[in-house]
Amino acid sequence: MPRLFTGLEIPPEIAAALAGLRGGIPGARWIEPDDYHITLRFLGDVSEQVMNDWCAELAEARPREPIGVTLDSLASFGGDKPRAVLARATPTAALAELQAEHERIARRIGAEPERRKFTPHVTLARLRREATPEGVAMYLSQTGIVEPLRFAATRVALFSARDSTGGGPYVVEAAFPFDAGGA
Repeated sequence: MPRLFTGLEIPPEIAAALAGLRGGIPGARWIEPDDYHITLRFLGDVSEQVMNDWCAELAEARPREPIGVTLDSLASFGGDKPRAVLARATPTAALAELQAEHERIARRIGAEPERRKFTPHVTLARLRREATPEGVAMYLSQTGIVEPLRFAATRVALFSARDSTGGGPYVVEAAFPFDAGGA
C-alpha cells in the first residue's frame, strides 16, 4: 500500500536557496532539497484502488491559473517541544482554495477529515529530542530568508513516501498540470 499525499513541487533554484539554510541545529535531520514540497493533503497508506480513485478525481479538478507562492520566513512547529523547522509560504486565497479542493476530493474517496489547519510551508528539517527550544530559537533568530523566495506553481503532484522514513525520499506518482487558461 502506498503512503500518498498531494503537494506542490519546489523548483530547483528555490530548493537550492533553501538548502543554503541547512545546518546549525543540534538534533536536526535536514530534508534533502529534492524532497522539498508544500503538502496540500496527506492521505496516508491506501490501497491501489484508492490511489486510482484519487488520481481520477485530481484529473477532473477545476482548471486554474498557475499559483504564485512566496516563501517569506522561517519558523518551527512544536513550541516548547520543537519538531520541525520550516519555510513559511504566505497564505493566499489561491493556496487555500486549492487545499480545500483537495480536502473535498479526499473526503469523496472516503478519507477522514483533516483535523489540522492548513499552514502552507516547506519542511526543512525534522527535529529529534536533543533539539532544544533555545537552539531552535537561536537558529531562527540568526538565519532567515532575507529576500522572499517566489515561484509559480504550475501543477499538483501526487507523491508517495516510504513508510517509516519520514522526510523522503518522495516519488512523484502522477502530476496534474493547471490549465494555463484558468477558469
